[in-house]
Amino acid sequence: MVKIGYRILKTAFGAGISIAIAQLLQLTFYASAGTVTMLCIQRTRKKSYEIAWQRFLACLIGLSVAAAMFTVFGYHPWTIILIILISIPLMIRFKAKESVIASSVFIFHLYVLKHITWSLILNELALMVIGVSVALLLNLFMPSADQELRRFQQKIEENFRIIFHEMSQYLRVGDHDWNEMEMVETGRLLKEAKERSVHNVENRFDEEELWFYRYFQMRDKQFDVLDHLLPHITSFHPYSDHGEKLADFLDEIAEGIHSGNTAEVYLDKLDKMNEEYRKMPLPQTEEEFDMRAVLFLIMNEIRRYLTIKKSLAK
Repeated sequence: MVKIGYRILKTAFGAGISIAIAQLLQLTFYASAGTVTMLCIQRTRKKSYEIAWQRFLACLIGLSVAAAMFTVFGYHPWTIILIILISIPLMIRFKAKESVIASSVFIFHLYVLKHITWSLILNELALMVIGVSVALLLNLFMPSADQELRRFQQKIEENFRIIFHEMSQYLRVGDHDWNEMEMVETGRLLKEAKERSVHNVENRFDEEELWFYRYFQMRDKQFDVLDHLLPHITSFHPYSDHGEKLADFLDEIAEGIHSGNTAEVYLDKLDKMNEEYRKMPLPQTEEEFDMRAVLFLIMNEIRRYLTIKKSLAK
C-alpha cells in the first residue's frame, strides 16, 4: 500500500486552494495557480523560499521577453523559439534556471490569447503570487523530526559503547568473534542522521535543530577516529599490563558516552596515563619498541576522539 506523506497532502491541498482563490478572483487560466503551488512545495522551508523567488523572477523575465518579442514579431511558432533562446540564458544568468518550465506556462498564455494588455500581465502575475503564497504558507507547517533524531542519537551512542567494549575485550583476550557489524551500521546511521538533521535545520531554524546538526557532525568525526583506532588496537599485543590498563580506560569511556560534556574528565585521566607511560623504562627489544609505539598511537587517537567531543560544548 502506498503511503501518503505530509508533502503529498500539502501539494494536493495547496493546488486546490490556489485554484479556488484564482477562480474566485475570476482570473484567466486560474488552474495555473495550482501548477505553481505544486512546483513550489518542497521538502524544506529554505528550499521553498529559494524556489518561490526563482519562480517569480523567471515569470518576470519570461513575460517581459515574451511581451517584447510578440509585439515586434507577432504571434508565430518561430517567435516562441526566439523567446526561449533569449529568456533561458537570462534565467540562468539570474540563477532561476530551475523555473524555466514554470515561466513557459505564462509565455504560452500570451501566445494562446494573441494579445497583450496590462490587465493580462497583471492576471499572470496574480496567478504567480497566489501559487507562490499558498505554497509558502503551507510550508510553514513542517513536522518536527526531534523524536526521530533522538532515536538516531541513542542508537549511534549504543553502537559507540559496543565498539569501545569490543576494543577493550581485544586488549584483554586477543582476537575474538566480533564481526564489526556495529562499525558498518554506525556509518549508515550517521549518514542518514546528518541528512535528516540538515533538513530539520532548513525547516525550523531554531537552536535545538542546530544542536542536532552539530552533534551528528561531531559523532561523524569521532567515528572517523574509531575507524583509524581499530587497526592500532588489533596490532597491539594483548595480555600485557599496559593493555589491561588501557582496556579499563576504554570501558570507562564507553560507559560515559552520552550527549553531555564528559571529555574533560577523560582527557585529565589520559594525561596522567600518558605521564606514567613516559616514565617507564626504555624498551629493551624490537617487539617492546613496536608495542610502545602502538601504545602511544592509540593514546593519541583517543585524545583526538575526546577533543572532538569537547568542541561540541564550546
